[in-house]
Amino acid sequence: MSTHPILVIGGTGITGRRVAARLADRGLPVATASRSGDRRFDWTDDTTWDAALDGVRGAYVVSLDGTVGLTAALVERAEARGLERVVLLSARGIDIPGHYGDDSMAAAGHLDAERAVRASGLEWTILRPGWFIQNFTEGIFRDELTETGELRIPAGDGATPYIDAGDIADVAVAALTGDGHAGRTYELSGPRPLTVAEALAEVSAATGRPARYTPVSPEEYIDGLVAAGVDPVTAKIYDEGLHPVRTGGEARVSDGVERALGRPPRDFAAAVRADLEAARG
Repeated sequence: MSTHPILVIGGTGITGRRVAARLADRGLPVATASRSGDRRFDWTDDTTWDAALDGVRGAYVVSLDGTVGLTAALVERAEARGLERVVLLSARGIDIPGHYGDDSMAAAGHLDAERAVRASGLEWTILRPGWFIQNFTEGIFRDELTETGELRIPAGDGATPYIDAGDIADVAVAALTGDGHAGRTYELSGPRPLTVAEALAEVSAATGRPARYTPVSPEEYIDGLVAAGVDPVTAKIYDEGLHPVRTGGEARVSDGVERALGRPPRDFAAAVRADLEAARG
């Protein structure tokens, strides 16, 4: 596959951007696919798919949250056009009933995507990470922390072993370029569970800025997101992601990084410091 571009769908996102950079650092041809990537790609417009898939033999796929059927349709079309290997970003705990609450849209979408790649004739690898460390520094929590120094989310006192997006990217690149990963599902986490308050204390220590946690109810959280302009479906998906944190289902540590790479995952504080140093150049 070294003479063909590896397509990174979601290539401008937290994990996709890192996957693309690591592939490029290896001197491999890579194309990012998104509405603003190297190749225009829109999950909701299948007329953009064929051009994005042109000449591709390997792909990293970040599905569209809360949708059923789109990833299956893409996998079918990509396989027909010559795709050979796919690494799918899924989520930890989606195979546990009720992990994300009742009738979770996000879990249904991830399960549907996983079924599609498993049923295909492709060499597939599935990644099931938990919450990203980078959600505090560049993801969904960053703006609130930057503006107010406070994070108001319905996580209760639950803990989760936050995973470094760089570790996710390293596993993805290993599966896209190496042997021994086909047909495997890697559940990915960091080395130690932290409550939200503990995680924010480490973010504050690294940045020198205040970062405090105020627990709120799911209803208050969803209403606040909608009032800020987030569509109700996305707001509900965000809350579904926090359900296993506040109910204690996210506290376990997973061994996927070590299984895939032969090394331990990066610790929370180390990952935050490394990202800050990289941002400073």
